Amino acid sequence: MSLSFSVGERVLCYHGPLIYEAKVLKAEVWDESNTKTSAVGPHFFVHYKGWKQTWDEWVSITRLLKYDETNVALQKALTTQASAAAASSSGAVKGKGASGATSTTGIGSGRARKDGRGTKRGREEDDSHRKPDMKLNVPEALKVQLVDDWEAVTKNNQLVPLPRKPNVLDILQEFKDHVLKMGKQTSLRDPELILPTITSGLQVYFDRSLGANLLYRFERPQYAEIRKTYVTGPKVVVGQEKEMSAIYGAEHLLRMLVSLPQMVASSTMDGESVGLVKDYVNELLVFLVDERSRFFLTEYESSSLQYQNISRS
Repeated sequence: MSLSFSVGERVLCYHGPLIYEAKVLKAEVWDESNTKTSAVGPHFFVHYKGWKQTWDEWVSITRLLKYDETNVALQKALTTQASAAAASSSGAVKGKGASGATSTTGIGSGRARKDGRGTKRGREEDDSHRKPDMKLNVPEALKVQLVDDWEAVTKNNQLVPLPRKPNVLDILQEFKDHVLKMGKQTSLRDPELILPTITSGLQVYFDRSLGANLLYRFERPQYAEIRKTYVTGPKVVVGQEKEMSAIYGAEHLLRMLVSLPQMVASSTMDGESVGLVKDYVNELLVFLVDERSRFFLTEYESSSLQYQNISRS
């Protein structure tokens, strides 16, 4: 059996929700007779660059990525989103959680090193209080979308034109309708009962986390203008304010979805609840891929043109 990665190869490897540079030290194909973890198929023993050998581990092929320009950009995009989310949820940088690509704070509760990796002692302490793991299966097309989004904003100084149609509310409603139409064809648990709670929760979380967690630094002036136009400005009628989920669209919703594992890690959710949210969010990611031509922009706008559009709204 031909293996996709070779011994000695420089790779990128998922460790939790983030991606780190690593090196393949061993490569094996496991079956029931030689598996080391009860899993079967191609597995690779990796060493994370700059980490102690105690972190070396066997990983499945699903956790490895080729070391190329696209995947390095994905690594940076995920790190930026996770840093903002961690800073906000821990209160370490209150009110400044969305500092954009300059942030390098690691996920955790202050035990993390500056480069995002925990100390050995921190790892042992975390293991004793391990939260349920929320592993999302982000489709390849959405990984590319995250990279394109990150580059458009942080490299090209472009913005998502707002307000977006369809917006986050529209997308969540379409997803709900889609799942309910599937009926017994879906493997999701009790959608008629659980789905409204899931979509409502995602909307509330989006509205609460956008300003703190989901924006790059270059987007913050635009966000301030949006708030002034639809929420706080003198022309806004009391009782007719708009939530951010009615203004922003799929681009920022996707940023939130890939940040959910960090949020869950710092929450009090039990294992069963985490499992339910994971299943529904994975299904939502598939839905976003299927409808990506309608939901995601192909081009962003310059900041000057965007502010003209907001002022006309």
